[in-house]
Amino acid sequence: MSEPTNPRPAPVRQLRLVVETEDFDAALSFYRDVLGLPEAESYEGEDDARVVILSAGIATLELSNPAQVRLIDRVEADGQPSARLRVAFEVDDTAATTDRLVDAGAVLTATPRETPWRSINSRMDAPAGLQITLFQELDAEEHPTGDGDIPA
Repeated sequence: MSEPTNPRPAPVRQLRLVVETEDFDAALSFYRDVLGLPEAESYEGEDDARVVILSAGIATLELSNPAQVRLIDRVEADGQPSARLRVAFEVDDTAATTDRLVDAGAVLTATPRETPWRSINSRMDAPAGLQITLFQELDAEEHPTGDGDIPA
């Protein structure tokens, strides 16, 4: 992995993915209660406006060219194409978390499997219209912030 070329402090302090969902309560239950993302903030407004901000640890933005996406799709999902936007969550146990999320309503796209870059990845379609990848780093000390899609 190449080192960042700009040693200056990052001007962005937080990456927040904002997702509109028709079934707010189901999505909140799935991501907060089943996946385990802790609630950081919540607000209510007029006309039943609601937002809950869930903490997902370290945020990264992974930019991949089409060839890399095809490689990831081959390795992670037997060639099934991924959505243009896919959210990846690092977990301690991909298999167990995948089972929990499928039991809670996610649709399994690809079963957990070891990747060439030493992570165990699974893929599923989840509430709020998100395609998600779960990944478990097998060499965690070598990949403290990666999302499992970047070969070591």
